[in-house]
Amino acid sequence: MSARTTGASRADLIADSALALLAERGMRGLTHRAVDEAAGLPTGSTSNLARTRSALLELAVRRLADREARVLGPLETPGPGDGLGAVVDGLALAAYRSLTRNRELTLARYELALEATRRPELRRYFDATGARFRDQLAALVTALGSTAPDRHVLSLVAWLDGLMFSCVAGSFTADVPSLDEVRTGLRELLDAMLRT
Repeated sequence: MSARTTGASRADLIADSALALLAERGMRGLTHRAVDEAAGLPTGSTSNLARTRSALLELAVRRLADREARVLGPLETPGPGDGLGAVVDGLALAAYRSLTRNRELTLARYELALEATRRPELRRYFDATGARFRDQLAALVTALGSTAPDRHVLSLVAWLDGLMFSCVAGSFTADVPSLDEVRTGLRELLDAMLRT
């Protein structure tokens, strides 16, 4: 697995293997033994790091948040005169990466999100890791002049999540939009929101 060749820690290797298994096999395919095998580690290595299934899921959520933060890149608040273009470009590129070269990571996120609906302890952990992204979006839309940042962040997240789900796991898996199409959709959404 690539995490081993890049010198990642054993915890990262285990978490990356767990995420890969979630994308490939779903929640039922995620076992401590399967993670050991996928990571190329001796039997029991995953159990030594994450004794329970809950601990393994929390490890996967933490790693998912770290990896998705890298996919997103820095979402910098626009300064005076920067305008909407830079925000649209940054968000469109992040969404497009999630639809294409990071598709498996997006699938793993949906598996974890669904599991969190049945595990309150995982829900709290999942929501806490996602809060930093929502906070970044709130700062962005506020800097762009939003008069209702909470509502606008919800609309923006719903649009992005809807696009990603539809193209990764829904009825548009064969019709992934181009980067320009994602950019156009985001600009239309943000233009409409910021005019209200």
